[in-house]
Amino acid sequence: MRVGMNPSRGKFTSYQPARVTIAVLVYIPHGSGYFEHRMKVLEACLTSIQANTQMPYDLLVFNNGSSPEVRAYLEGQQQDGAIQYLLHSQKNIGKIGAFQILFRAAPGEIIAYADDDIYFFPGWLREHLRILDAFPNVGMVSGCAVWDLFNEERISSNISFADEHPDAKMERGRFIKDEWMQDWAESYGRDFETFKAETVDAEEIILDYHGVKTFAMANHNQFVIPKSVISSCLPTDWTGRLMGLMDELDVSVNEAGYLRLSTFDRTTQHLGNALSPEFIRRFAIPVDLSERISVKNRDRSSATRIWTRFIKSQPVRWLLLGMYSRLFKLLNPE
Repeated sequence: MRVGMNPSRGKFTSYQPARVTIAVLVYIPHGSGYFEHRMKVLEACLTSIQANTQMPYDLLVFNNGSSPEVRAYLEGQQQDGAIQYLLHSQKNIGKIGAFQILFRAAPGEIIAYADDDIYFFPGWLREHLRILDAFPNVGMVSGCAVWDLFNEERISSNISFADEHPDAKMERGRFIKDEWMQDWAESYGRDFETFKAETVDAEEIILDYHGVKTFAMANHNQFVIPKSVISSCLPTDWTGRLMGLMDELDVSVNEAGYLRLSTFDRTTQHLGNALSPEFIRRFAIPVDLSERISVKNRDRSSATRIWTRFIKSQPVRWLLLGMYSRLFKLLNPE
C-alpha cells in the first residue's frame, strides 16, 4: 500500500559533480603497534586537502574496514561538510579490491587518488591539472618524483613521446633535491644515506612540452588520472590480496601508451605511519579541524554553520522528524 506522495517526485537537484573527485583510501584497523600514530597521519592528510585545495572538488573516502573510532571520525568529517561521499567496507578487501569500487564510484571525470598518508601542499591540484591539460594522452600525474622510479617498464611511453614529438624536450641527469628524498626514505623506514648510495647511478628524466616541465615518472601512492584511463587499466579479477599489484598497475598504464609524469616542484609528501618531528616543525600548523571546511562550503557564514550543526544534532533531528511524521499523517489520512 501507499500513503501519500513521495515529496521528491517531480523535483530536480541543482547538484553537479565537480570535474575532480579526490579519492582517499583509509585503512586503520586499530590504534596500536604499527597503527599507533596513524590517526594523526590521517588527520594531517584530510586537513591538508581541505586547507590547500583551492579548486572545486568532491572528496570521496573509502573506509577499508577501519576501527569504529576511525569510522566515527570520518562520519564526523562528512557531517561537517568536509567529505562529500563516504563508503564503508565491513572488512579489509585489499587495496586493489578497494580500487575496483572506489574508482568506479567517483563521479568526476578526473580522479585525484591518494593513500591516507599523503600530505598536500598549497596549489597541488592546480599544478597536477596544468600538466594533465598541457600534455596529450596523459595517464598519471604525481606530486613527488623519486630517484628509483624511472624504470623502463614504467616510463617507456614517456620516452617514445619525447622521440616522436618535435615540441617535446627531454633532459637526463640528477635534478631531485636531497631534502625530498630524505623525507621519502624516512617515511618508508629507510636510511637516507643507504638509499642515496643505492641510487647514485640512477638517471632522472625531465620532459618539457610547450614550456611545461615535468619529471618523466609517476607514483602509485598518489596520482591524478582521468577516470577513463584508470577504468581501462585496472585488473578485473578479485585476487584476495590485501596488498600488491600496484607496480602492475603502473606498467599497465604505461603499456597502454599513456604518459606517467610528476610535478617539477614537490607538491605532495608521503608521511608514513607517524608524523616526524621535522615534518611537524616545517609544515604542521596547529589548526582546529572544525575550522577546516571544504571549498564548496567556504562561502557559508559562521552563523549558517552553527545553525546547520544545531539542526543536525540528534535531539533536534528526532524532534523535527517526529513533527514531520505527525504532519505527514495529518495531510495524508488513511
